[in-house]
Amino acid sequence: MDKLLITGGRRLSGDIPISGAKNAALPILCAGLLTADTLQLSNVPHLQDVNTMLKLLRQMGLGVEQDGERMALNGGSVDKYEAPYEMVKTMRASILVLGPLLARFGEAKVSLPGGCAIGSRPVDQHIKGLQAMGAEISIEAGYINARAKRLRGARIVTDMITVTGTENLLMAAVLADGETVLENAAREPEVTDLANLLVAMGAKIDGIGTDRLVIQGVERLHGASHTVIADRIETGTFLCAAAAAGGDVTLTRTRSDILEVALDKLREAGAVITTGPDWIRLQMAARPKAVSFRTTEYPGFPTDMQAQFMALNCIADGSSRITETIFENRFMHVQELNRLGASIDIDGHTALVQGVERLVGAPVMATDLRASASLVIAGLVAQGQTLVDRIYHLDRGYDRMEAKLSAVGADIQRVKE
Repeated sequence: MDKLLITGGRRLSGDIPISGAKNAALPILCAGLLTADTLQLSNVPHLQDVNTMLKLLRQMGLGVEQDGERMALNGGSVDKYEAPYEMVKTMRASILVLGPLLARFGEAKVSLPGGCAIGSRPVDQHIKGLQAMGAEISIEAGYINARAKRLRGARIVTDMITVTGTENLLMAAVLADGETVLENAAREPEVTDLANLLVAMGAKIDGIGTDRLVIQGVERLHGASHTVIADRIETGTFLCAAAAAGGDVTLTRTRSDILEVALDKLREAGAVITTGPDWIRLQMAARPKAVSFRTTEYPGFPTDMQAQFMALNCIADGSSRITETIFENRFMHVQELNRLGASIDIDGHTALVQGVERLVGAPVMATDLRASASLVIAGLVAQGQTLVDRIYHLDRGYDRMEAKLSAVGADIQRVKE
């Protein structure tokens, strides 16, 4: 099993290219099921989750041709409508095949999901929405069995904002009879990216980027070309790394307009940030100042950036309060950060971080994707060596993080057991 060995204390300087967004690429790959024509995709990231999704889609009969970050998907030969447990257990996003399969083929059998251990992310909103569109759904032996001769448009109000729920129902609605209205829809940029692809395929969607999506179903979708948006979480992670370690780093092939809350917090921490149409430069000359925040749905502070900012707060001047409102189990990195000398106490859904002068390297263990990133950031600033175990979590969502950090001066290497 691979680990990362980090020797801390190096300032970072140089350029880091940002990959395509994991959370946009996964639903976009599933959209390949919606048409018999070819989808031409570019800026698809090299990630374990993407590989897992492609393996699942190939099992269903989807044609996949890969050339680096470019990909051609063809759904003309899809003939299996099942997502088995062994595929779904490693990645919750597999649930995203449910809506497209049901809409185009009238049936789907999808295992109840697994994935990161950061708390319950129930799929009942997906099921409720599809049932409102006329699907017959039963759950047997850990599988969702869904059937519908043809889905019908409906008004769907989800009980909570759900990103994958919005994406699944959106993909189902584009081929349904009549009008579907999704109220309380997720507004994340990755949802918008999927919607823009669907429109390019011939879907009729109004309200893109808002919490009310109105979809007029069409008879069929056609092929299209699409470039996956930049990964705002990867962008934010490297900005936090540079703010913690100090230095002058420019992130390229990215966007600042979908990361404004995190950029504001970094400025509050003392970073000097300048932006252009596809780049963000961060300069950090002093110890960061502590920043408090509360996670919430987009456009609020992203839960996927909570752990990375906590790592920054560990060595900041002052104390901070971090309140997690999205996932109930998302403080598993706290005990590992404390092993490095951080001073963090948990009170329910709030973490109280007292900044310390220095962290000291130690062996630590990653528990989920974003927790892994926080341990890497902490390792970059800790004295001595930090060994991060279980980095397969990291590889699910970051494209060669150690190579990108090494290129800007970090002392970090991947080691085998």
